[in-house]
Amino acid sequence: MDNVLVVNYTYIADPDAIAEHRPAHRDFLRGLADEGLLVLSGPLAPGVGQPDAGLLVFRSDSPEAVLAKLADDPFQRQGIVAHVEVRGWTPVLGAWLDKVSD
Repeated sequence: MDNVLVVNYTYIADPDAIAEHRPAHRDFLRGLADEGLLVLSGPLAPGVGQPDAGLLVFRSDSPEAVLAKLADDPFQRQGIVAHVEVRGWTPVLGAWLDKVSD
């Protein structure tokens, strides 16, 4: 099985820019899902005092390869992503486990 990597995007505080570029961002991510690289993605609910953010789950052995792919994300190209964090993740239980370990 490939490694599972979790990417946390933290966005700038510009809801209008986020809304404007969201369709292109989602189309881009849909392409990564079609490639079998992206397993799950979606926005995180706002936290108290926290910026808008998104969570992406990938199947990949290389954080560098994921970061290289994400460099073409319209959100990144438009400066909407303020910070990217990539971490390995070892899922062990849950209904979605089959989605990340196929």
